[in-house]
Amino acid sequence: MTVDVLTMGRCGVDIYPLQTGLGLEEVTTFGKFLGGSPTNVAVAAARLGHSAATVTGVGNDPFGRFVRSDMRRLGVSDEYVIVTDLNTPVVFCEIFPPDNFPLYFYRQPSAPDLQLTAADIPEHAVRDAKVFLISGTGLSEEPSRSAHHHALKVRGGARWTIADLDYRPMFWESPETASREISAVLERVNVAVGNLEECEVAVGESEPDRAADALLDRGIDLAIVKQGPRGTLAKTADERVDIPVMPVDVVNGLGAGDAFGGSLAHGLIMGWDLARTIEFASAAGAIVASRLECSTAMPYENEVLDLIGHNRR
Repeated sequence: MTVDVLTMGRCGVDIYPLQTGLGLEEVTTFGKFLGGSPTNVAVAAARLGHSAATVTGVGNDPFGRFVRSDMRRLGVSDEYVIVTDLNTPVVFCEIFPPDNFPLYFYRQPSAPDLQLTAADIPEHAVRDAKVFLISGTGLSEEPSRSAHHHALKVRGGARWTIADLDYRPMFWESPETASREISAVLERVNVAVGNLEECEVAVGESEPDRAADALLDRGIDLAIVKQGPRGTLAKTADERVDIPVMPVDVVNGLGAGDAFGGSLAHGLIMGWDLARTIEFASAAGAIVASRLECSTAMPYENEVLDLIGHNRR
């Protein structure tokens, strides 16, 4: 099977409080949602009309069955999901708007998505996808690390190959290891996306323009640096755009980056110019930040265009 957007990496179940402003010890009601950044990116792309799939893993348990069924419900193929004897991961969060959303990952002793091997890689799908996206977390341990390198070798640097730098310290034995492993894949991708901390881990720079330039110096064609409330900087060898944040009332900021990733894939596939692509992706992220959940909060194209139009008035 060939899909427009193929992602690789984390999946799981998000257990999010339906009461905001409380610590988990006080919360009494929760919602259950499909989760995992690369999986959410695939959902975001599917909402925008693209065929999508994720290369990932689940446990042979009820949560694993939920993940696969919800992927299908949300338009993402589960054809490339492996099933292991490990538990399907769950993630809890606390919601303290506008900018504090602690995450608690339950992925011990390991997670099924980190058990991917080279043999699990659908080479035809990796080669033929219009967009192939990986996340930094998948490089944090073996055998997933080698599986990612194999997938990138199969991909051969074809456009568009995206690295979501996605640095989460709890998944790594040390920042130095993360820096070494994330940096090592930059030569095999042509788009890199990260916030200031993630760029510093990848290329040793946290000032936005220097970080983008350092990524371009590594052979990246499109470097995207997220600056939080200062907006998003995107640079190529001959173009620079700086898109401000779309103003919304933030409910939960955790899924905004995944909406950005799926919408970035949409813009690249559609052949939009850089400013239009980043504005659209930023607006999609803002919409998800205004909603409680992540995967099921991904917007449709008309919603994104409506927000952009409203923001311009």
